[in-house]
Amino acid sequence: LGNLGQDPELKYLPDGKAVCNFTIATSESWTDERQQKHERVEWHRIVIYGKLAEIAQQYTSKGSKVYIEGRLQTRSWDDKAGSKRYTTEIIVKSIQFLSRSADKEIPEGAPAPENHDSQQEYDISTDTNFTRDDIPF
Repeated sequence: LGNLGQDPELKYLPDGKAVCNFTIATSESWTDERQQKHERVEWHRIVIYGKLAEIAQQYTSKGSKVYIEGRLQTRSWDDKAGSKRYTTEIIVKSIQFLSRSADKEIPEGAPAPENHDSQQEYDISTDTNFTRDDIPF
C-alpha cells in the first residue's frame, strides 16, 4: 500500500505488449521510548505488463494511492563503467486504485478495473468485461 512517487511511464515492447513503470513510497511511523515520533519511507520500483499496464497508466498519477500485490524480481546489468548493477522490482499481479487523481477524469464508457477482494486470485489483464460501474472510486 503506497503512493505513486511519479507519473506512470507507459511503453510498448517490440511484440506490442504494454509495460508500465513507476515507483511507490511506503511509510512506517513509530514512537520511541522517549516519546519521539519517527517515520521511515521506502521506495519500490513497480512494473506492470499487458492491459493492466494501460489501465494503471490511465487511472493513476503522481500521489495516487494504490494497493499492489505481486512478486519480487531482481535483475542485473553492467553500467557504462563496467560495474555490475542490481535492481529489485515488484512485478504486479493485481492492483487496486484507492484514490482518484483530479487531472485523470474517467471518460464516459472507458474500461475500468473491477473492484476485487485482495484475498482472491484475479488477473485483471484478462478480464474484458469492464463497465463504468466497475470503477472502485
